[in-house]
Amino acid sequence: MPKITFTIGVFAVILNKKNQVLLCHRNDRDLWNLPGGCLDNNEAPWEGVIREVKEETGLDVKIDKISGIYSRTYDNDLVLQFICQITGGKITLNPEADQIKYFAFDDIPHNTAQRHLRGIKDYLDEPNKLHTKIQRKKFTRPTKNL
Repeated sequence: MPKITFTIGVFAVILNKKNQVLLCHRNDRDLWNLPGGCLDNNEAPWEGVIREVKEETGLDVKIDKISGIYSRTYDNDLVLQFICQITGGKITLNPEADQIKYFAFDDIPHNTAQRHLRGIKDYLDEPNKLHTKIQRKKFTRPTKNL
């Protein structure tokens, strides 16, 4: 039986006092996304999201809670979404992000990763729920935000 491998993504929803979400614009393509990325070997998910946020934004965060577990079965990808609060640091551009900005949900750019947009919407619509969803096929980007 072949060995099955999975990737585990960890992403942070960081809101400011105006309930705007922090997004990073990628250097390698014209795409906005939540700060985060792939978990490293021998790293706990909560450690990984803290590390990824620091690397991508320059911010130190603490985790309030996990808000979503998303499974993309077509590529064996598991994504954990955490709600985080800033505890220090300052927004700093880096080799991964050429822009880092807060956006109101209705003003999120069209070129935002749709899977991240769905996770943000899930949390904003039902902040007290742990969201669990399965995506069985690749998502085709709609012409407008959700």
